[in-house]
Amino acid sequence: MPWNNSGGQSPWGNPKPGGPWGQQPPPGGGSPGGGGRGPDLDDMIRQAQDAVRRYLPRGGGKGLILLGLVLVAFWGASGFYRVQPDEQGVVMRFGAFNRTAPPGLNYHIPWPVESVTTPRVTRINRVDIGFIGTPEMGIVSGRVQPSRDVLAESLMLTGDENIIDIDVAVFWRIRDAGEFLFNTRNPENTVKAAAESVMREVIGRTPIQPALTEARAQIEQEVRTGAQAIMDQYQAGIEIMQVQLQKVDPPAQ
Repeated sequence: MPWNNSGGQSPWGNPKPGGPWGQQPPPGGGSPGGGGRGPDLDDMIRQAQDAVRRYLPRGGGKGLILLGLVLVAFWGASGFYRVQPDEQGVVMRFGAFNRTAPPGLNYHIPWPVESVTTPRVTRINRVDIGFIGTPEMGIVSGRVQPSRDVLAESLMLTGDENIIDIDVAVFWRIRDAGEFLFNTRNPENTVKAAAESVMREVIGRTPIQPALTEARAQIEQEVRTGAQAIMDQYQAGIEIMQVQLQKVDPPAQ
């Protein structure tokens, strides 16, 4: 039997949207029973942009410029540093010595261009020759008794070919922090070797009798002057403050 297709109607009347059974298409054009579509990519991008804007100052490009200026100001202010009265500032540029700074408020180009260290330069250090002393000995404690002799260092030959047993304490401090940090690998051993060498030279031209009595002060002064000349030649940045003869005796044997 022929169908009446006029007007596009089916034999069962006008079709409902979504098919003959009246089902509505799922939101977003998905198939029925498909569980809907996944997260919208545009929404995710928009949320990420909103999160970034919350941490940026308002005003767009002007806000970014202002933030950059603030960061540069903080970076520049980090170059100020203070050197205490008992210290000396040593400024290094890209790790190499550049200059020294006096006590007070100073400035250096901030990291990573320049860095600064501030060693104490007023501390008095002591090196013992011929004996092993105690750590609490100092320049203000006067002459002290050695705790143990080191005969390989203390026995010296005098100018009249006698043997003498001498213990010496050498007191020194940092004079130039830049030279001290970069020109000396082991400053204590350097001072000890220089003072012992000069002491043997001075004793080698001094008879034993004056060395035991009236020449002690002269020996101390000559050793200090000679050791200081060696430190200056090495550019060690060290000042020899004082040389003390702790003991000057003939050997026990």
